[in-house]
Amino acid sequence: MKVLHLVHQYPPANIGGTELYTDSVAHALAKRGHEVTVLYRGSWPGVGLERHEEEDVLVMKTWAGLLSPNRRFLATLRDVPTAQAFERVLDETHPDLIHIQHLIGFPAVIISIIREQDVPFLITLHDYWWFCANAQLLTNYSRRLCEGPRAYLNCARCALARLGLSGLWPAAPALAMLISWRGSRLRSAMLQASRLVAPSYFVKEQYCSHAVPADRIEVLPHGLEWPQGLKQRQRSDRAVRLAYVGGLSWQKGVHILVDAVRGLRGAVELWIAGDESFDPCYVGRLRDHVLPNQRFLGRLSRERVWEVLSQADVVLVPSLWHETFSLIVHEAFATGVPVVASRVGALTEAIRDGEDGLLLPPGDVDAWRTALQRLVDERDLLAKLQANVRKPMAMEEHTSRLESIYASVL
Repeated sequence: MKVLHLVHQYPPANIGGTELYTDSVAHALAKRGHEVTVLYRGSWPGVGLERHEEEDVLVMKTWAGLLSPNRRFLATLRDVPTAQAFERVLDETHPDLIHIQHLIGFPAVIISIIREQDVPFLITLHDYWWFCANAQLLTNYSRRLCEGPRAYLNCARCALARLGLSGLWPAAPALAMLISWRGSRLRSAMLQASRLVAPSYFVKEQYCSHAVPADRIEVLPHGLEWPQGLKQRQRSDRAVRLAYVGGLSWQKGVHILVDAVRGLRGAVELWIAGDESFDPCYVGRLRDHVLPNQRFLGRLSRERVWEVLSQADVVLVPSLWHETFSLIVHEAFATGVPVVASRVGALTEAIRDGEDGLLLPPGDVDAWRTALQRLVDERDLLAKLQANVRKPMAMEEHTSRLESIYASVL
């Protein structure tokens, strides 16, 4: 089968959850005999399409120029060069099926092009972008969880705050009309898919609450590949090592950890790993409050991620937004490491509170400090959580189930 994956970004330049999943599943499908192509948008200067082979996967990049949040929004409504580049990819690869991982930065007209070519396609709902322009159901003006559009006026307020134009609130109704048009256009495009795939039941529930029929969405958790013989390393030192691996931005809640670890009694250390260039102002504020027992490790290679996880006693996921899956939770479990996380989104599906991890109120520094102090003081509790960790779904099983979905739409 010829499969074309469409995604907004791709490793190694970008290593978020969607990008890493797309890379993994593309190679997994290729190993099972499929002819796989990945098309993504490059944000650097360039001309036309760039092609290169990554083992058994053809990777194609269409140059788009630097994409600010404003340009990404407008690209959804109209981007003729990218639409034309997509048509050239279709002419060259002749896919039997198209798997849309993310369309952010791509024009919505791509769905119409696919329909004109009569190629079946499915969409994985990696986040809430199809009905939330912010993609994370988290407001820019109050930094609180959002329940979705309310006549799109709250969306307009969110957009103005992101642009640094909160004072132009009187312009919100006009902007709301534009965002509403975007929402209706994307919903129409999304519902033309042969199948929608959600990585968690929480994501399915969110889309159903925004008028997507439940029978259109199939839940399939992401699969994971991990190194052979991977396990938590035994250490001679007595310090409890806490590890955060992920994005360094305020919605990820890393500042909650820095504040919570402050004041902990006993031998404890916090490792923080992530790309510090994404939001340098935020990272600067974190570093202003860093203690001697807190280390910043920077951006990690995939190999180094596994190494850090294997040396951790607990992995921390203090997210302030409704995570849709959280790759790092499952990577921790693959290593045999329990997870302490916010009680939000799909994290409540992945973690069995009190068995293989702990679930805590998001943003509550005192609750986090109390829970972490328990793990420092009660080594039996830590040992119990570690013993109860279960391996996540392997990529081989995930790919097999995905193939069944593919077959059902052909």
